[in-house]
Order: sequence, then C-alpha cells, then structure tokens
Amino acid sequence: MTDNALLAGPALRRLRKREGLTQAAMAASLGISPSYLNLIERNQRPLSARVLVQVIERFDFDPRSLREDEAIGGIDGLVRRMTDKRFADLGIDREEVQEFLAAAPQAAAAFARLYDTAGDAAVRSDDPIAVTRQAIERWQNHFADLDHLAEAISDDLRLSRSDTGAALADRLREKHQLSVRILPAEVMPGLVHRLDLHNRQLQLSEMLPGAARRFQIARQVGALELRDEIETLTEGANLGSNEARKLFQEHVTDYAAAALLMPYRRFLRACEQTNYDVNILQRRFASSFDQIAQRLTTLQRVGERGLPFFCARFGRTGRIVHYTAGASGAVHPIDGARWPAWVPYAAFESRGSLLTQAVTFGEGEAIPKHWFTVARTVEVDGAACSARKAVVLGLEARFAGELAHARGISLDPKDAVPLGVGCPRCGRVDCLTPAPPRLASTAF
Repeated sequence: MTDNALLAGPALRRLRKREGLTQAAMAASLGISPSYLNLIERNQRPLSARVLVQVIERFDFDPRSLREDEAIGGIDGLVRRMTDKRFADLGIDREEVQEFLAAAPQAAAAFARLYDTAGDAAVRSDDPIAVTRQAIERWQNHFADLDHLAEAISDDLRLSRSDTGAALADRLREKHQLSVRILPAEVMPGLVHRLDLHNRQLQLSEMLPGAARRFQIARQVGALELRDEIETLTEGANLGSNEARKLFQEHVTDYAAAALLMPYRRFLRACEQTNYDVNILQRRFASSFDQIAQRLTTLQRVGERGLPFFCARFGRTGRIVHYTAGASGAVHPIDGARWPAWVPYAAFESRGSLLTQAVTFGEGEAIPKHWFTVARTVEVDGAACSARKAVVLGLEARFAGELAHARGISLDPKDAVPLGVGCPRCGRVDCLTPAPPRLASTAF
C-alpha cells in the first residue's frame, strides 16, 4: 500500500532547528537516512504518512502547522495579493506563486502580512467603502456563526408557518412587540423603512415590492436577535473609522436577513437541485434577483461549499455601486475600469431579460481570467423605483459547465469576449465598443 504524502520541507526544517538537531540526528530518530531527510526538507521528496506519524510521536509535532498557509488564504489568497497593479510588470504566474508558498511559507506569510497592513493604511485614510469591502473579502463574505444562528431561527419559524415572511412578521410582533405597518409614500418621503419605537412599529413604504418588504422584516428580526453576533463581527473587523464600522455593520445585518430568508443548507440544496437556476430560486425563496445574487456569494461553509460567485451592481452611468468578491478571487476594478462590451451594460437595453456571456478579464497572469457571467436589470426599491440598476453574477468558467444558465453557451476560452484590463488602461485601438471619455474617467 502506498502512503499518502505531502510536501512539508520548510515545516520539518524549522522543527529540526528548534530541537537543535543535525540532519543526521533527526534522521536517526525517525529511522530514515540523512540523505532522504535532506530531500524532504528541500521539498524534493514528500513527507509520507509513516514518517509524519514518527515526527508527531517523537517531537510532539502539531500536524496543523502543515497547513500554516491557510492563515493567508492558501495559494488563492497569495495569488490575489500578487495581482496588485504594482506587480503587473513582473509577470508572476500562479505556478511561480505556488512554488514560493511551498518553498518558503513563512516568507510568504510575512509578505502577505506586510501587504495587508500596507493596504489597510492606504485605503483607511480616505475610503471607508474600500476598507469595508476589504474587510468583507477577508471573510470571503461568509460568516459561519451568523449563518448557523440564523438557520436555527429559520427552522423555528418553519415549525409555525410555511410562509417565512409572515412567520417573521409574527415573530417580530410576538417576541419584540413590534408590528409591521405599510404607509403611503407621501407619509415617508425619501424613506423605504423606519423604526418607530414610540408606536412600536416597523413602518414600510408602500413603494416596496413584496420581496423587499420581507427582507426589511427579516433585517429587523436579525438586528434584534443576532445583535451580539453582529456587534462581535463588527468589532473584530478592527476598522479605523466610524463610517467604515457602520458600513460593515449594515452589510452584516443585511447578511443576517438573507440568511433568515434563505437558510444556508436549504438554499444550497436548492441551488444544487436546480443547477443554480436563479429564476427558480427567486420563486422558491420569494426573493428578488439581486437578493439571490448576493446570497450566492456566501456559500463557503466548511464541508458544504457552493460555487464561488462574485456579484456586482452597476448604475445607469456604468459606475459600480456595489461589489462582492466572495470566494471567487475576482479583483474589484478600483481604478475606474469600465468594460462597455460586458453584458451588464447591454442589460440596460434589455430591461428585465436575463443575459449571459463568457468573458476574459483581469490583470496579471496569476488570477483566473475566464468567467461565465449572468446579468439583468432590477428596479431600485422604494420611492425612486423608476430607477434601475444592473446586477451581474460571475463564476470561473471552469465551474460553470453544469449551470442551468450556461446551457448552449460556449465555455471555450477562445470564444470568450476579451474585456482586457478596463478602458482607462486598455490601450486597444481596435475595440468595437470604445468607452466615451466620461466612462473612461479614472474617478470612481
């Protein structure tokens, strides 16, 4: 029988030096030759299961240290950092990053720590939105404890009523003495919801459609019953400004609402049963397209992972107004990148239609570049409901083969629409849809 094996040279070398042993002495203790130990330490031979057991027994070795790269997000986390525009001219590809991590994991961790700290300092001073997005991306937009707590509440609600929205309204009234009241738009000018503690009412504008009303009720239940967990997550994010903390807390509260309406295990099972058909998911969970799209970026529970989507929302001018990378590894176009050939822009000309497109984009050679994307317009909830935004979901094309919306779409990279690095830095003279000057602005 062949032992399962792994490369762990740097970890074993640090252990030997900590113990003050020569290679010959450690090899004798492990019952292997010094030359074989030398090859293991240089990652030219794997650390077999048999030898690993010997290391654990003789040196009180913690095998979890072999996964030390998890602290920086593993190979994908290091790859994301290497795609920074400051390294673009170096041509660092994924294979080279993998070699760096395997050969010198501590040095890689030091680089990641320095990069993260520098990034925090760079954006915290003047951009709370970027700081908040960075904090969310560290979690890959998956807050496991919050999901488990919300799932337990949702399971309780199902025991009382099959209609989750009605059950949430009942819970708000019975447990928190708050009733839900729908008010005319002229009574709530410029507002879509308001908490009136004097009258013990959650007041909602009549302009909110059904899915948005249910979301606001779920949001209020989550804010009350998951308050401690939300506050713990917000404090743990270590954000440097009150505005950033407020934005992060709002995001996590929205997350709790989605987790109540679309509890993790049931939602993931529905995704897998329907091949992530967004139209079916909307009806099954009585939610809107953008609510479903945002929830799809969160499916990273250990042992029950979904596909790694990113989600972006665009205003009519082409400006990204919201972006969530999830676990996709997609990089936010922070320098004002606009891609007029991309499907979200076309969605504005096909109101309410679901559009699909395979594209390539990204900077450097180290990140995945081939994506399958789905987009459609949605109406803005509330008093300004005549306004629209475009929502796009993206997934690495290599994961998209079984998607319901990918049927009939070529996932061959040669057939993908090349989007380059965004209009401000593209430099292509043969582009079929050049950005006008107002879209090519570097101001975001």
